[in-house]
Amino acid sequence: MTDTKTGDKDFARLSEPFRRELLAYCYRMLGSVDDAEEVVQDVYLEAWRAYDRFEGRSSLRTWLYRIATRACFKALEKSRRRPLPADLGASQTDLDAALGPSAREVPWLQPIPDFLFTTAPADPATVVMERQTMRLALMGALQQLPPRQRAVLILRDVLQWRTAEVAELLEMTTAAVNSALQRARAQAPVSQDELTEPAEPQQRALLDRYVTAFETADVDQLVAVLTEDARWEMPPITTWFEGRDTIRAFLAKQMRVVGPVAVVAASANGQPAFAVYARGGEGAYRPHALHVLTLTTEGVGRIVAFHGASLFPLFGL
Repeated sequence: MTDTKTGDKDFARLSEPFRRELLAYCYRMLGSVDDAEEVVQDVYLEAWRAYDRFEGRSSLRTWLYRIATRACFKALEKSRRRPLPADLGASQTDLDAALGPSAREVPWLQPIPDFLFTTAPADPATVVMERQTMRLALMGALQQLPPRQRAVLILRDVLQWRTAEVAELLEMTTAAVNSALQRARAQAPVSQDELTEPAEPQQRALLDRYVTAFETADVDQLVAVLTEDARWEMPPITTWFEGRDTIRAFLAKQMRVVGPVAVVAASANGQPAFAVYARGGEGAYRPHALHVLTLTTEGVGRIVAFHGASLFPLFGL
């Protein structure tokens, strides 16, 4: 019989390689890094306590995913879906109207730093898949799905599990899995070809122009890098804008209010991101917002500017 200390060491050695992918799975399920980290901690604690009863009928990875899925379902019973501003209502077109209040009571969708979910070393195809299946737009779409459909879609289309494996994990029939998958795909398609990003040199030039325009408060230059139908969102503020001309009018006023800024590059959800610091009255720069950008071959198609300093420590900023 294996003694307790040996069992603890075996569990730690064998289970630790799955921690990062379990965090990514729980984040996709819950839409919150904070909640995902808490669930993963609970999963490892539960698995450690039960490890001496693990009979090996499935792989350790499958067993951990089963525990994680149950924990996510339980967490989702207590929480509301996590939206972005565009999920809550129509865009603002009256530019004379004041911005809506900060809805801090809304459990907003959180961005996730790339370093928390990317695996290394990894082949280029794996890196692309990781980035594409963590995009902010997809995370928002996942949050609209019922929990079981959400799990089926992630396990089948993101993690590439076989239908029979998903059915066993979720205690469903294969027909029920296929039905849930079909409904989920209609609302949240997971496709690497859904968004065509610019080539690396064009992307780098686009981002450089974006940063320069922000740091010099050049509204015309900033709007020039946007697509015609671009979106600008600012959680926890519920107001959002759509269309290049509308965004131009909003930024012309907003940049005067914010004043001088400094910009630091980051990455979130497999997308380029920037931490924006605004200079206060005493001359020091303070965290203002974390911008997550969606790039297309036509320009920047969406900016989600998470206002406030709460996310900066998560990103090591």
